[in-house]
Amino acid sequence: MSSVTYESVTKKFGDVVAVSDLNIEIPDKEFLVFVGPSGCGKSTSLRMLAGLEEISEGNIYIGDRMVNDVPPKDRDIAMVFQSYALYPHMSVYDNMSFGLRLRKTPKDEIERRVQQAAKELGIENLLDRKPKALSGGQRQRVAVGRAIVREPAVFLMDEPLSNLDAKLRVEARAMIQRLHHRLETTFIYVTHDQTEAMTMGSRIAVLKDGILQQIDTPQILYDYPANIFVAGFIGSPSMNFFDATLTQEDGELYIDTGAFRVKATEEKKQQWSGASSSRVVLGVRPEDIHDPNYAPPGIAAAHVEAMVDVTELMGNEVFIYFKSGNLEYTARVDPRTDAHVGNTMHPVMNVDNMHLFDADTEQAIR
Repeated sequence: MSSVTYESVTKKFGDVVAVSDLNIEIPDKEFLVFVGPSGCGKSTSLRMLAGLEEISEGNIYIGDRMVNDVPPKDRDIAMVFQSYALYPHMSVYDNMSFGLRLRKTPKDEIERRVQQAAKELGIENLLDRKPKALSGGQRQRVAVGRAIVREPAVFLMDEPLSNLDAKLRVEARAMIQRLHHRLETTFIYVTHDQTEAMTMGSRIAVLKDGILQQIDTPQILYDYPANIFVAGFIGSPSMNFFDATLTQEDGELYIDTGAFRVKATEEKKQQWSGASSSRVVLGVRPEDIHDPNYAPPGIAAAHVEAMVDVTELMGNEVFIYFKSGNLEYTARVDPRTDAHVGNTMHPVMNVDNMHLFDADTEQAIR
């Protein structure tokens, strides 16, 4: 078993609480991603699991074994760092085999594991080179290969793709996912990039200021964010937020932003009627704001008057930055749009996919 459990884990650096009361159960073979902004505690959570940081409070288990006081070398984990941490004077082969040699692994077993890992990663022709003769993408593959040959119970990856360019990051994401499917081992991955988290993780743990905000599958986080922070962090471009007021007229429920007013559908009215205050925050994703000429059929449409401030052609879509009164927001629309800067449009918002948050607690109203 290579499950991992964080049980009320806290980490303090003096008076600073880096991780607070973290409780997560990670089943065997899962790919869990810790995501959040810099300083949120995601790398610290990983380093405590690896044994590189002491735990201030709580317990960490790998399988059924509590590892609080177990040295890193005895935890049966392998870690890939952001910096790759390759030995510059060693060849690729020696870098990948170094940990096995320290463990007195037989030479023929070392040869088998290194050759197999090199073939999987497409670096079998690089085994004689030194790290300085490799590109960033090749160094990253060597660092992953060094972890693979260990055949650990748990793989830990701390922002391993941060130093790669955009094209290489896409390739490396696919490579790591293929490795996870083949190795069928628990992967725990740290990143600040929500795109990496959404595309790679079977579950995502969103952290802020050392506190776990929400943990669930990528689709659940996208569709049902627990609070404003999760809603804004998951999704690209980020969700639009509008300070608003809930009002009732003639049995209907309206969300009034000052610049525009949206009538709630019957389903949303039931969902939002439990709001404890009339002060709310309306959340609308850019992909739920459409050019009126290309709005999907069958949606609950709210028409808004807006001025086109900026357009960005992305090829398969266009980002439009709108202004309505004193509000600014982003739409992700069909590339056939004829939007031009300075023109007035009546974009269509999909009420079915709108989110509402309490203005005081910032928690989702459901």
